[in-house]
Amino acid sequence: MQLAATFNNLKKQKLNLLSGLGTPFLVMAALGMVILPMPALLLDILFSFNIALSLVVLLITVYTLKPLEFGSFPAVLLIATILRLALNVASTRVVLLEGHEGPDAAGKVIEAFGSVVIGGNYAVGLVVFSILIIINFVVVTKGAGRIAEVTARFTLDAMPGKQMAIDADLNAGFITADEARERRVEVTSEADFYGSMDGASKFVKGDAIAGILILFINIVGGLIIGMVQHDLSFDSAVEIYTLLTIGDGLVAQIPGLLLSVGTAIVVTRQNTSQDMGEQVSSQLGQGKSLYIASGVMFVMGIVPGMPHVAFLTFAVLIGGVAFFSSKYKVAKAAQLVEDSQVAEAQNIQQEADVKDLGWDDVNHVDIIGLEIGYRLIPLVDKAQGGELLNRIKGVRKKLSQEFGFLVPAVHIRDNLDLDPNSYRISLMGVTVGEAEIRHDNELAINPGQVFGKLDGIATKDPAFGLDAVWIKQDQREHAQSLGYTVVDAATVLATHLSQILTNNTAQLLGHEEVQNLLDMLEKSYPKLIEGLIPDVLSLGTIVKVLQNLMNEGVAVRDMRSIIQTLVEYGPKSQDPEVLTAAVRITLRKFIVQELVGPTVEVPVITLSPELEQMLHQSMQMAGDDGAGIEPGLAERLQKSLTEGAQQQEMAGDTPILLTSGILRSVLAKFVKYTIPGLRVISYQEIPDDKQIKIVSAIGQ
Repeated sequence: MQLAATFNNLKKQKLNLLSGLGTPFLVMAALGMVILPMPALLLDILFSFNIALSLVVLLITVYTLKPLEFGSFPAVLLIATILRLALNVASTRVVLLEGHEGPDAAGKVIEAFGSVVIGGNYAVGLVVFSILIIINFVVVTKGAGRIAEVTARFTLDAMPGKQMAIDADLNAGFITADEARERRVEVTSEADFYGSMDGASKFVKGDAIAGILILFINIVGGLIIGMVQHDLSFDSAVEIYTLLTIGDGLVAQIPGLLLSVGTAIVVTRQNTSQDMGEQVSSQLGQGKSLYIASGVMFVMGIVPGMPHVAFLTFAVLIGGVAFFSSKYKVAKAAQLVEDSQVAEAQNIQQEADVKDLGWDDVNHVDIIGLEIGYRLIPLVDKAQGGELLNRIKGVRKKLSQEFGFLVPAVHIRDNLDLDPNSYRISLMGVTVGEAEIRHDNELAINPGQVFGKLDGIATKDPAFGLDAVWIKQDQREHAQSLGYTVVDAATVLATHLSQILTNNTAQLLGHEEVQNLLDMLEKSYPKLIEGLIPDVLSLGTIVKVLQNLMNEGVAVRDMRSIIQTLVEYGPKSQDPEVLTAAVRITLRKFIVQELVGPTVEVPVITLSPELEQMLHQSMQMAGDDGAGIEPGLAERLQKSLTEGAQQQEMAGDTPILLTSGILRSVLAKFVKYTIPGLRVISYQEIPDDKQIKIVSAIGQ
């Protein structure tokens, strides 16, 4: 076994060595052809090899699926050009030294091209050679060079944008790091390839110019050598050397033309992985166009004086191609559908037979889910200019900075069961918001005072319930001049999502998020975290305290102060409500600053002593969840608090209810959903540098 492995390794090394000798051998052969005289038989072999090489290269350019798959083409083009020019030098030497001996002095290939291709007539040969030069130099080479230059320039200019797009997709999680690395390599390879093609096209252009100069030099040199050294007459010298020179030129120009066509095919092809023949046939084989062309050919064929047979024949051929092409496409589409159905059924059957039920088959709910109707798909499709993904990313970043923890990613998917223009937002699998928007329109929101009406579809702003109108995009400036706030559909959805997440922050903060916060804090304050869990408090208790804070609108950005308070009060009480109250007192400056800013006075609503006493008694009878408040009292309290909150809002202040520490938690839960804008704080949470300003007292 070891002997066989050693033999295989030696064999591979030998093959690798031989495969690496091809290019150096061709370069050395080209140098040998320039320096050393060559017999006519060897010239025939090399000319045949040159033609075969050009044909192979041309066919590879046609059948390669993607231009980048033939990345060595610029190097191959250079080597083939050098080989052909070296052959020109070698054949010129033979023609000038041995041409007086006869038409076969330079080999059978040159003789064949000089006699068979142009019929032995050097005048015809000059015309044919001139036409080939014009086709190669003026048409193919010039056009291919221009396309290569423009493509290289555009490719290099687009590189930074493509790199940024790859980074954006990587940051958004659309691709993995390995996929991003592969795409970066592909972008770099594409730029290198088209940059090389820009230079390689100059080889082809120079080769065409060299062919023209070599022809005239050989003719003039042949006349001088034939008449001076070999005493030939002018007519004989012209006939012999011109025929040999034209044959030599045709032998060189035909491979040159093939390589020029190959170069043009490479630089004009789209950078997509598709066979050229399939690509051309799929695009040219449009039934409607072919039927029209067939009809035009038929009309031309029946016009008197026209060649009826030729035109009518092609009319029938084109019509037949159109007919059978349409049938083939239909049959192919049906076959693809059938094959996909069969394959899907086989896969399902194989999975059912082979794969047993496991935990991977359990579908967990998304923390944050967004379902959209099919007409809203353009909002999330970047190819169609969709901005929703960027807006949602911006919402997550903003809320993460405000809340103090990383907001989980939003899982977006389409749902055919929804109305086409509808979307649905869910938290932990429970629907918390849904609305209908129009992705091709804009929403003009009435902020409270406008100076006219708009033509459009009346609706409500999903986030805040304000009156709004869906309008066309060209009505934006007119709506803004009337005082409306105009936003696009992506902004409407993102704002609604932001409002829902803000109102439900506690649901987003779980054990994993709290553990990440503690790990980050431990890097800066290791002694503070040391021994906290489980010696002082459990992780569940800390999570409950932080959720209580988020429920009451208090961000957890100051984790150092929060944990210090928990470390201090944890040994005294394990009750999350008690610990939450202690943390709120520690964060009182932060809480009040968020409510009133840097002002000294804190305008508040208070409860009368009698009302507070009644609420204390209700709590003692029914616990601390607020459910024991007598229904009539609860209704009157809600009405009075609503009126007081509205008065504070009209005065431009944040509605604040100031109460005792015992009632604060109960009243905060009571007003959270009934009076969302009202914030409840206790007397102990008023900083020493602030003064209380009682705006109204409930119960008096």
